[in-house]
Amino acid sequence: MSNMKPTNGTSPLAKAAALGVAFATLALGQQASAGPREQAHRMYQRLTGTSPSELLLNDLEDQVTNLGLAGAAAYMLDPELDHSKDFYTVTLKNFATPWTNRDQSIFAPLNDYTATVIGLVKDDRDFREVLFDDVVYVGSGGPAYSPTSNEHYATLENNNVDLRTLTRTTQSSLNGLPPEATAGVITSRAASEAFFIDGTNRAMFRFTLLNHMCRDMEQISDTSLPPDRIRQDVTRSPGGDSRVFNNNCVGCHNVMDSMAQAFAYYDFDETAGRLVYTQGQVQPKYLINSDSFKPGYVTPNDAWENRMRIDGRNDINVLGWDPARPGRGNGAKTLGQEFAYSDAFAECQTEKVFRKVCFRGPTAAEIGAAKNGVFYNIVQSFESGGSLRTVFARVAAQCAGQ
Repeated sequence: MSNMKPTNGTSPLAKAAALGVAFATLALGQQASAGPREQAHRMYQRLTGTSPSELLLNDLEDQVTNLGLAGAAAYMLDPELDHSKDFYTVTLKNFATPWTNRDQSIFAPLNDYTATVIGLVKDDRDFREVLFDDVVYVGSGGPAYSPTSNEHYATLENNNVDLRTLTRTTQSSLNGLPPEATAGVITSRAASEAFFIDGTNRAMFRFTLLNHMCRDMEQISDTSLPPDRIRQDVTRSPGGDSRVFNNNCVGCHNVMDSMAQAFAYYDFDETAGRLVYTQGQVQPKYLINSDSFKPGYVTPNDAWENRMRIDGRNDINVLGWDPARPGRGNGAKTLGQEFAYSDAFAECQTEKVFRKVCFRGPTAAEIGAAKNGVFYNIVQSFESGGSLRTVFARVAAQCAGQ
């Protein structure tokens, strides 16, 4: 992390708001002039990627008139109705697929990570479960789920299976993990192959932060925090200059290393093609390159601590850490809960839905000068029940005329 640059402190939402002011003015005018039929057509097109037939459009127009925009959008997403298929099979797959790989590519194959995201939305579960529950979604037909292969999901995709038929089961019943060691998509085979492979497991922390908190390392860097949990493999004098570490590297590592310790018992075995969990035994990768800085931290277990809760640039008021949670724990499950119950997690999901459905981030007007706009109204609704399907419906209504 010695090449990390200090953040300028500008949040993703602030940037989005600044860029969206002019667009919002135009969009409001368009939405005001669009009638129920045009709004129905636009929402369905944005949610499914397809245009409705005339017969369906007549139905959707009636739904807009009778239920309002958000109610009509919810009707479009009902998994029991034929017209919702493309939302689950295409839109949601494309929405979640970039989270499953380091390249953030939309072209990765269907896998257990993506299927679980789709299933949680389909079943209208509390989406916060995505980071900590003992859950995975599987299909039927073809080869069974395997902890050593993605063939099950590749076959579903190759056969164009309707992903609304995915069913919920437990990871622990399929991959051999103890239930307490499961952590939603964090311990999915796809995420393990992408982020636990080789390295030092810091990638899993970084990509979980990026994909589910909408922040990268530079944005949570804080050089004011103590460096006592930074591992031995991080040199304190990169290039022979300790100032690089003290003014740069320390800002990321003092946050990351104290939290990535939650993954100390996990690894991905490339030969076997599966996630490995060694309960009570720290993976050797946590102890590599110990000569880089002998006095550095030696990982003894999977106990993690959220140092972003310490008064500083990333304290509880910035990322909205849940004050009811202890801010520390053991293993991936409790760390996933720490992330999932933060304000930043709810804001991130809502912002991503805006970008997917409206092709833009929330505008300044939608955010509100005191975080009192429609964007935060949707965020608060999500925090109350965790329904990401409702977020999609409400956001689709927000840009129905654009």
